[in-house]
Amino acid sequence: MLPAHRPEKLPSTSSPESAPLGTGEGDHGTEPEAEPIISVGWDEPEDQDRENPLNWSPVVKWTNILTISVISFLVPLVSSMLAPAVQLVMQDFETESTSFATFSVSIFVLGFACGPLLLAPLSELYGRAIVYNVTNVLFLAFTVLCAVSRNPPMLLLSRFLSGFAGVATITIGSGTIADLMPREKRGKAVSVWSVGTILGPMVGPIIGGYVTEVAGWRWMFWAVSIVIGVVTIFAFFVLSETYPAVLLERKAARLRRETGDHRYRSKLASDVSSAELFRRSIIRPTKMLICCPLVTIMCSYVAVLYGILYLLFATYSFVFKEVYGFSTFAAGLVFITGGVGTLLGLLYTGRFSDRSLKKQAAAGKPVTPEHRLPLVITLPGALAFPLGLFIYGWSVEVRAHWIVPQLGTAVTGLGSILVFIGIQTYLIDAFEEYAASVIGANAVLRGTAGALIPLCGLNLYNVLGWGWGNSLLAFVALAFAPVPWVFGVYGARIRSFKFFQLKA
Repeated sequence: MLPAHRPEKLPSTSSPESAPLGTGEGDHGTEPEAEPIISVGWDEPEDQDRENPLNWSPVVKWTNILTISVISFLVPLVSSMLAPAVQLVMQDFETESTSFATFSVSIFVLGFACGPLLLAPLSELYGRAIVYNVTNVLFLAFTVLCAVSRNPPMLLLSRFLSGFAGVATITIGSGTIADLMPREKRGKAVSVWSVGTILGPMVGPIIGGYVTEVAGWRWMFWAVSIVIGVVTIFAFFVLSETYPAVLLERKAARLRRETGDHRYRSKLASDVSSAELFRRSIIRPTKMLICCPLVTIMCSYVAVLYGILYLLFATYSFVFKEVYGFSTFAAGLVFITGGVGTLLGLLYTGRFSDRSLKKQAAAGKPVTPEHRLPLVITLPGALAFPLGLFIYGWSVEVRAHWIVPQLGTAVTGLGSILVFIGIQTYLIDAFEEYAASVIGANAVLRGTAGALIPLCGLNLYNVLGWGWGNSLLAFVALAFAPVPWVFGVYGARIRSFKFFQLKA
């Protein structure tokens, strides 16, 4: 039975204007005529083909988006919920290692750095849904392993693997939204998906602190495992495959099976082998970090701020328990103000992110990637981050009322999100052809810094104190503050230099 659409037939070798597929020569009359390929795409008109994810019903679309949004909320929640319970874990394992105290929280983020290198190419080969479902099960299994850990190495390994598997929805969630929503309707979907990743680290310590105080730190992992299990089962039944390349390949396979004609082939099929696709996907982010100094500088800035944030996450409970006498539950509540500052920054960027670009276009002026960076400069997020560190550190040092360091964490959260979003959108606009790779490079460096920088946290404070310890971190952040301004003003000229261009 022939398909409902009219297949596009590529020219055969008998045509004097074309060459056989896979050759660069014309027809010499001695080679056998190659069979024409029947290209399989969406049925015409494409906007009415119900197999195309862009044409699915709003209910189906939003069920998929909300499901991955819930998972994207749970993953960062698990990453930070251990923070207020670290001291109890150390007592249980009979260890006084300051490295374990901070690494037990931040090693989850090291999994964030490694996961995208494998999960992103897997989603391009086998589709989104199977990657989501498999990683959800693994995320559940590794979270349960955290609950039954008997020693520090077992807990650290389980936390790393949880981050590695859990990062799937954060890595490819934006791809699912792009599959389902046309460009003019993606803003709302991306906002809903992003809120979970922002709220997760804020809510995690609150839940973790409460459950730990009531039932012990192991039940913190058991409780969240129950929730993950329910969501995993729900996701298995409702998540649909959305990746067009995989869907069209399935359609072509169905047509080959129904018609017995082996010429049907997806129009999105690639001649690149699976091994080569993996090689390119894994190597390119590293290549961009090494060969393109513009990417190196910007990603290093983000990585330093991200590492400092996780250093703060890993040490908040020590600060507010030792200095202010907070309980385990109350120590979890201190994350709220930082989360509020972050949300305010997110709302600001959501409202004003594209405004400067629209003004530029309306004035008939060319729009460049550098127009993304004034968002960071004008607030300015690059200065708010170190300012918050100064307020937080010295108010703790002089034993000011606990609300004062909390205000510092809010300012730091506000500055961090402005820098992160401003630089990320700049990198995407500046490297459109390699957008996935440049964001991958950003994620790898950021995750690595987020895992390793916190290792020095408690030792830093023990040597320098809360005031000068946080001041040192603030000075490091302040040293990077001119970077967005430099690229905002001179970025176009810098990108034109051969040395700053990607050698693909």
